Amino acid sequence: MANFYKDNDDIRFLFKHLALEEVAELKEEGFRFAKEYEHAPVDSEDAIKNYEMVLDAVGQLSGDFIDPRSEDIDREGTTLTEEGEVIYAEGISESLEALSKAGVMGFTLPHRFGGLNFPQAVYSIATEIVSRADASLMNIFGLQGIAETINAFASEEIKQKYLHQFSTGEVTGAMVLTEPDAGSDLQSCQLQAYQDDDGNWYLDGVKRFITNGCGEVLLVLARSEDRTGGLGLSLFVCNNGPTVHVRRIEDKLGIHGSPTCELFFDKTPCELVGERQRGLVTYVMALMNGARVGIAAQSQGIAEATYRVARDYAASREQFGGPIEKLPAVRDMVIDMKMEIEASRALLYEGSKMVDLEIGYTVSLENGIEDAQKKKDIKKRVRFLKRLNGLLTPLSKYYGSEMSNSVAYDSIQVLGGSGFMRDYPCERYARDARITTIYEGTSQLQVVAAVRGVCGGTFDKYVTELAGKEYDSSVKDLVSTLGDCMEQARKAIAFAKEQGVDYMDLYGRQLVDIASYIINGYLLCGQASSPVEMEVAVAGADGEKISMKDRKRMVARRYVSKNAPKIKALAEQVCTGDTATFSEYEAMVGPVPELG
Repeated sequence: MANFYKDNDDIRFLFKHLALEEVAELKEEGFRFAKEYEHAPVDSEDAIKNYEMVLDAVGQLSGDFIDPRSEDIDREGTTLTEEGEVIYAEGISESLEALSKAGVMGFTLPHRFGGLNFPQAVYSIATEIVSRADASLMNIFGLQGIAETINAFASEEIKQKYLHQFSTGEVTGAMVLTEPDAGSDLQSCQLQAYQDDDGNWYLDGVKRFITNGCGEVLLVLARSEDRTGGLGLSLFVCNNGPTVHVRRIEDKLGIHGSPTCELFFDKTPCELVGERQRGLVTYVMALMNGARVGIAAQSQGIAEATYRVARDYAASREQFGGPIEKLPAVRDMVIDMKMEIEASRALLYEGSKMVDLEIGYTVSLENGIEDAQKKKDIKKRVRFLKRLNGLLTPLSKYYGSEMSNSVAYDSIQVLGGSGFMRDYPCERYARDARITTIYEGTSQLQVVAAVRGVCGGTFDKYVTELAGKEYDSSVKDLVSTLGDCMEQARKAIAFAKEQGVDYMDLYGRQLVDIASYIINGYLLCGQASSPVEMEVAVAGADGEKISMKDRKRMVARRYVSKNAPKIKALAEQVCTGDTATFSEYEAMVGPVPELG
């Protein structure tokens, strides 16, 4: 029987390494819910035991039930009937029902709405596991941020109306943001929201590229004010009823089990979420940040799935008198795939934990803290965590999605001609991975978001914290190397800032790559210094085992050693002062070609 949690040593190690006791206490608000709700944990140990029990169940469900259906789901896809009804692939419907019965469709929702009240860090792990089984299913399972947004910003009446149904899995949702003429530029949104004489709200207009647009509950960004820009937008919630028409389902490259819809709203009754004019600036930004963490987790799952196919093939495919993994070029490719997956996972899980801490401490401030000094310290901590998450969230999405595409591409390469055929799932994983660098903000937009934190001091302060931790003697030289890399980074950042914002954006990718390599290097060194005791099997018939700490030391050494020269080269690129992209663009790319 397959279990996608138990069969992943790295995930199980990181679950312990994350040390979620503080997160659990904050999430359970000092474990006060145990007095009111039967399944609420009584202490940190109880909470973490619950987290792992659910991850084990999700792992079992993903391995035994969801994964075997994924190939048929990809081939069947979704259909739109003549009556405008969206029909999921049979496997998607079956998997959603199984997840609902498992009680995990309200993963992060509070106990009072029937949710598990689990932290983002645990949800990210679960999302990765589900995504490994079926990336398209994750696009429905992973939309629980819609319920989170309702919980965070809507009235109590709206919460009571919808959130219990989300927890039971009776409804799924969709974030209805994008329009035909307003893709990433959401402040250009034109769908109209208006009130009748009795103050009731209605929606009119078209939305496009809506993931799970057939969901029963829709969060809709609409123009409620007679003004342009983001301040004219508000957020609304509505049922997907007879006035919401699915005009088409997009014919996509990948994630075929996830319907992507064009919607037409025809005087659709709706309710205002929160306050007018805060739809984009406050509510959708919070929703998007959660979605970006979700896509980073989806990227991890796809990469893990396709890596495993490549590793198995490399070990079993006989050429030139032995398995092809004996060939240095193949061996090097496979080990780098594994290393990048673990580096990206380290960044995602760290970022998820920081989100939990920010939310947890914010709630503790709202609940009231009597001790004045403690209150002051927590406020300071929350301010930094907010800035840090403004860096780590786009960084995780950017690094994870680019990694996923790279690993999927290399997986096909390891299989050679077989990887290009539908006999193996690598081609499906590559198609599914491709969207991760596009939706919920392209890689380019993630770079623009992250580079502000890289150049604004947040990156420097965070790395200073990481550098100040205690590290095992076996990686002290690597920590020293990372310190040298950070000095190169500081010089590059200072130079870019001197040239102005346009220059900083021009070299944003180089600066963000530098930051990623340095942060990941420290995180991997931290894992190599972890107090968590765990053994892992080494490939071979003798069943040899080594400690995870020793294995992580090897991973950290390869990662830092390979990326230190890259950091130096990237820093030198930033400091060239070359602005040919601005001054020579038209001359270098030539006229716009005629397409015919």
